[in-house]
Amino acid sequence: MRPQSGGKPKRRKETVMPDPTPVARSYTPAAGYHILTPLYDFGVAVTTRERVWRDRLVRYMALGEGDVILDIGSGTGNLALAIARHSRDVRYLGFDPDEAATRIARTKTAQIVPPPEFRVGFFAASAIDDWPSPSKIAICLVLHQVGLKEKARLLREARQVLAPGGKLYVADYGEQRGRLMRLLFRLTIQQLDGVQDTQPNADGLLPVLMREAGFCDVRELETFRTPTGAIAIIEARKPGT
Repeated sequence: MRPQSGGKPKRRKETVMPDPTPVARSYTPAAGYHILTPLYDFGVAVTTRERVWRDRLVRYMALGEGDVILDIGSGTGNLALAIARHSRDVRYLGFDPDEAATRIARTKTAQIVPPPEFRVGFFAASAIDDWPSPSKIAICLVLHQVGLKEKARLLREARQVLAPGGKLYVADYGEQRGRLMRLLFRLTIQQLDGVQDTQPNADGLLPVLMREAGFCDVRELETFRTPTGAIAIIEARKPGT
């Protein structure tokens, strides 16, 4: 990958009404607990068929020369590695509140030339004013770990920074269809991350929240059955050209 050529495109300002209900600034670490962060890559690879759905996600994104991809909840850098395997001439920007996971990401991706750009913090549109407007945004295995209000807030903020006509890709635990998937999800993810935050995903609310955030053309592209439940790739578009 290499930096985007030419000057930094200006982001069109939008009027966004603030959410009257403040959201507590806390997060669930990548593996559920901070002490387990170093084991995250091994655990997610074994329990989610990660290589399969991440590679498929990159193919669905169809990244081309000059694309700017923003990874909200970049974790330990696995999406950056998947993009480097399949795409060239793409600028990758990663944002995550977990400093330990981001250190791992920077180490793992240091051989990519130029290295992807990572930033630590709680994502908000105002936190990336100095970055170019992304043409595509990915949110992977993040929304099932946060509360309903935070899910909605993250989707609104993503819509605000996305370039008009740009696309959002969510890869996460989606609707758990069938007894087996519901049981696996209950015995694994809900034990680790709790029922309150994860149940809206299991009930199939992600597409609804994406539409409520202002996205259009929301559609589920593919679902992957895993030992921890069903992971869905959902695509949506920001109106405009």
